[in-house]
Amino acid sequence: MSDVSVSLRPYDRATDADGLYDCKLAFERGLGENTGGDEKATAYEGKLTDAYRERWLAWVDRCVADDPRCVTVAVDENGDSADENGGSADGSDGVVVGYVFVLPERLAMIWDAAVINELYVAPGHRGTGVADDLMTAAVDLAGDQTLPLDRIVLDVDPKNGRARAFYDRYGFEPWGEMVARPLGDN
Repeated sequence: MSDVSVSLRPYDRATDADGLYDCKLAFERGLGENTGGDEKATAYEGKLTDAYRERWLAWVDRCVADDPRCVTVAVDENGDSADENGGSADGSDGVVVGYVFVLPERLAMIWDAAVINELYVAPGHRGTGVADDLMTAAVDLAGDQTLPLDRIVLDVDPKNGRARAFYDRYGFEPWGEMVARPLGDN
């Protein structure tokens, strides 16, 4: 690993739930603030309730029950959080400063492929090799899955130039286009 104070390990709810969710909050807020203007930022911020936290962490637990490696956390053993949204200290367990969430194999039929649901690294740990280590963990896990099609996919906002450049380095290419619409509209 490039940053010797950061280690990767499978997510453990007992020690990592708060830190993982702090990173999830930063991930969601970054999507809202940096890729879509005020309306998107407000929508993303509005969903981040206590009920959402419990529902998301329960979903993480169900996925981890399928495969403990599907959520890998990057932990700064020195407890150096990148910022107030970069993780929470858990004493000697360090600070969660990033994560990668690969959907378990049973969900591979969603895209006929392995799916990187989310990859996030706190700003103070970007450029240190942590994202590379998380991507390696994701690709290794995907390689162990039995997939309908031999590929790994993820969704990246085209306005997120930094993320796009990172994924380009790993050989990701555009594949189709995702479109969406609000529910409840006729």
